[in-house]
Amino acid sequence: MELAFLPQKEFMLEALRLAREALEDGEVPVGAVVVRDGQILGRGRNRRESARTALAHAELEAIHQACGALGTWRLTGCHLYVTLEPCPMCAGAILNARISQVVYGPDDGQAGCLGTACDLPSLPYAARPQVYRGFFEAECRELLQGFFQNLRRNEKKP
Repeated sequence: MELAFLPQKEFMLEALRLAREALEDGEVPVGAVVVRDGQILGRGRNRRESARTALAHAELEAIHQACGALGTWRLTGCHLYVTLEPCPMCAGAILNARISQVVYGPDDGQAGCLGTACDLPSLPYAARPQVYRGFFEAECRELLQGFFQNLRRNEKKP
C-alpha cells in the first residue's frame, strides 16, 4: 500500500520503551503511542495483570490518553505506533477512533486483526486506516519471544 507518510523511528522507539516497562512488570511486552503532527498525544502499555482487566491493552491506553489530550474521540490525522499487530478489541477501537495510520512491528497470526488473523478494516466501515507492517519487527519480536520463552520455562518448574 502506498503511504502518505513515512513512519518515524523515534515513535516506535518510544513504543518499545513502553513495551520494556510492561515486561519489567511481568506483562506481555506491548507498547503503543498515538502521534499527531510530530507530537505524542498518548502512551500506553499492557497492564492486564496489574489492572486485573481484559481492557488494559497498550493501544487502548494510548487512544484514551490521546482523546483526553485532544478533547475529542475523533483521532483523525493521528498515527498509532504499536509493537504488535492489534487484536480484535484494539482494531475496533482504532476504527472507532478514526485513527488515520497504524504502524506496527510483527504480525500476530493468532489474534492480529489488521490483516493477519482477520482484517477488520476491510469491512464496510466509514474509517479505514492506512497500515504499515513490520516496522522494527525484529526488535519487537525479540521482546515478545523472550517473554513467552521465559513464561514457558517457569511453567515447567515444580
